[in-house]
Amino acid sequence: MVFHSLYSQIISLDNLYQSFKEFKRGKSKKYEVQLFERNLEDNLFELHRKLCDKTYKHGEYISFYITDPKIRHIHKATIQDRIIHHAVYRALYPIFDKSFIFDSYSCRIKKGTHCAIKRFEVFSRKASENYMNSSFVLKCDIRKFFASVDHEILKRLIRNRVKDKNVLWLMDNIIDSFETKTDPLALTGATAKNKGIPIGNLTSQLFANIYLNELDQYIKHSLRLKYYIRYCDDFVILSNDEEYLNKIKEDIGRFVSEKLNLRLHKDKVMFRKLYQGIDFLGYITSSRFRVLRTKTKRKMFKRVTSKNISSYLGVLNHCNGRKLEEKIKSMIK
Repeated sequence: MVFHSLYSQIISLDNLYQSFKEFKRGKSKKYEVQLFERNLEDNLFELHRKLCDKTYKHGEYISFYITDPKIRHIHKATIQDRIIHHAVYRALYPIFDKSFIFDSYSCRIKKGTHCAIKRFEVFSRKASENYMNSSFVLKCDIRKFFASVDHEILKRLIRNRVKDKNVLWLMDNIIDSFETKTDPLALTGATAKNKGIPIGNLTSQLFANIYLNELDQYIKHSLRLKYYIRYCDDFVILSNDEEYLNKIKEDIGRFVSEKLNLRLHKDKVMFRKLYQGIDFLGYITSSRFRVLRTKTKRKMFKRVTSKNISSYLGVLNHCNGRKLEEKIKSMIK
């Protein structure tokens, strides 16, 4: 069977092997990984064969909960499925990343939370003209985003850029492998249909950016807003026009409802003056300071050990955290 070059790239033995290496990082001591690696060549050849003859079927998930700090429902795929997630991500990320706006920061190379926070400070200075004038911030959150992603909308967005039927078959296989049990947007506990992507899949990170890129494009090109930053389903907009921010809040809510079948989280839509401090991505940022969010501090004090202290000290390097740094160092002496 002859495949389009993109599908051939995804299912190649070299890509599957490199994907296994990426998946294995930090997991080499786990028994299930060691067991898979004992017969690595046979396992990868078998996976390659299933992809070639299209008998591959995504497996079931193991579900569990973590607290980070809020409770999250994680779904863990099998090793072979996670290898395919990496193989798909390696091939599709460069294709879709080109279409994303600059100020989308979640799960992108050379981006991340700290880059987003620095960009927020740049926008803060510009919107307030170096803090000489009043500036306002609209902060929004998508309600139960991962559980609410509409499969048909996601598939359509992928098909806008990928035309290879074999790749689309594989994408549909991954997307359809998971479905939210109850509709997160219904008030009656109705059963969900063709909704949801699992927190925990590497592909879900890419799918999230593909899905919310529609929102990004609307805000940047239809509303023509300069000072907009999104990190996954959290986003902020800065402006010196209070009345305009109040108006576009309704426009944005209508767009995500009508075009993406999502809802803004009413309890997490926040409108504040910049000088009051904005809670965004774990930090409280204002014109005068940047400090850790209270919940983040509490989590840090509970979890700090001699093994992870360097990571926490790195977090504190990005804010006014000298006193916290001294307190944490004293806790593990």
